[in-house]
Amino acid sequence: MRPVTLGVIVGNRGFFPHHLALSGRKSVLGALARAGIQAVIVGEEETGYGAVETLPEARLCAEVFRRHRDQIDGVLVTLPNFGDERAVANVLRLADLNVPVLIHAFPDDPTKMGIEDRRDSFCGKMSVCNNLRQYKIPFTLTRTHTVDPSGADFAADLNAFAAVCRVVRGLRRMRVGMLGARPAAFNTVRFSEKLLEHNGISVETLDLSEAFGRIGRLGDDDPDVAAKRAGIARYANTQQVPPAALTKMAKFGVVLDRWMSDLALDATAIQCWTSMEEYFGVMPCTLMSMASNSLLPSACETDIAGVIAMYALAMASGKPSALVDWNNNYGDDPDKAVVFHCSNLPKAVFIDVLPRVDYSVLFAGTVGRDNAFGTILGRMRENPFTYLRISTDDLQGTMRAYVGEGVFTTDPLSTYGGYGVVRVAHLQELLRFICEQGFEHHVSVNQTTVANSIYEALTTYLGWSVYHHK
Repeated sequence: MRPVTLGVIVGNRGFFPHHLALSGRKSVLGALARAGIQAVIVGEEETGYGAVETLPEARLCAEVFRRHRDQIDGVLVTLPNFGDERAVANVLRLADLNVPVLIHAFPDDPTKMGIEDRRDSFCGKMSVCNNLRQYKIPFTLTRTHTVDPSGADFAADLNAFAAVCRVVRGLRRMRVGMLGARPAAFNTVRFSEKLLEHNGISVETLDLSEAFGRIGRLGDDDPDVAAKRAGIARYANTQQVPPAALTKMAKFGVVLDRWMSDLALDATAIQCWTSMEEYFGVMPCTLMSMASNSLLPSACETDIAGVIAMYALAMASGKPSALVDWNNNYGDDPDKAVVFHCSNLPKAVFIDVLPRVDYSVLFAGTVGRDNAFGTILGRMRENPFTYLRISTDDLQGTMRAYVGEGVFTTDPLSTYGGYGVVRVAHLQELLRFICEQGFEHHVSVNQTTVANSIYEALTTYLGWSVYHHK
């Protein structure tokens, strides 16, 4: 993922010490640099103290932002002193970037409350927020009302806001590939393509017959096939996979890669159950795992909404996401459950550094063992995680979701596929919510804690209905 770039507005107001605007500007730019965030800002000599106070300065700042429209992912408004709320609102209205906005205010030092050093940013922040609400400009707040930009708390605020920006940027221009038709037995993964398009998410389709046709044109000695086969062997332990099945997997991988590249796809959802096994003779799981591990998420059973959630989590965290089932209770512990897929989980989530590729015992009983090779097996390692389910509510014409956090545990469990034991506080309440609201049994998970950023991005800036389970 490319680095996040923020447009920076430094507020200033004539009644307050101007030197605070200049020193505050330098402090904030230093914090952004330490966080790996790039800045777009008016020159220090272009406006008074490199800040924005007057209408001409607001127009100048807005013009700078417009020139960098394609690079700017969000805007940071920082108030080293009270700041001029009209100037801030005017910049955002004139620039018309439609990106997330973070409002930051400097704290006062109780030992420096004289006329020369008093900031009053505490108060000015309220005025800025009041004006942005009047202008109908959505914004995000730091966790505390004022925060020192040189400290760890502000660094955490920046990281969380950068995640918001990545999610909003990613979803507003996302391109998803749907390979194959929805499996007949999975009404639960129905979705509205029109609702997604209305929210900036495009879906490109490819029939399985077309994919199989492209595979049929590839020779066993094709250089791309050989390279993909070697890549699979490096990615996971393939010793149990027959050579013929491994070659089929490699050919499928080549076709998948080319399709994604040709259509600039960010993620894919693939029909597996059970057309791939019956009519092609392998499972696509390992290739999907490899894609997800490279932050190009891939979901089975053509779960388009599920893979969008995988992508949102990956954009927020910079780490691979997985799609799992809320699958089993764990004994009589009400806050624990087993999550499972058979599986295509990215190897980054497994305990084993080199997970094993084998046949699926779940599928073998239906399609035969020889047609069920390609699944990637292992247990998900102990870690905090974020879960997210996105769904299109076709009856209401809206996007909706739920999000929360939990922990993968080390509780003993002997089973097959890709699996883990999770603990989620008040899990029974969440499960009741899922059932009552008719959400799918699939859920996307990411082994980081980014629920707050996901919630902020989906509600404040995308306008979706989201339940945050805490």
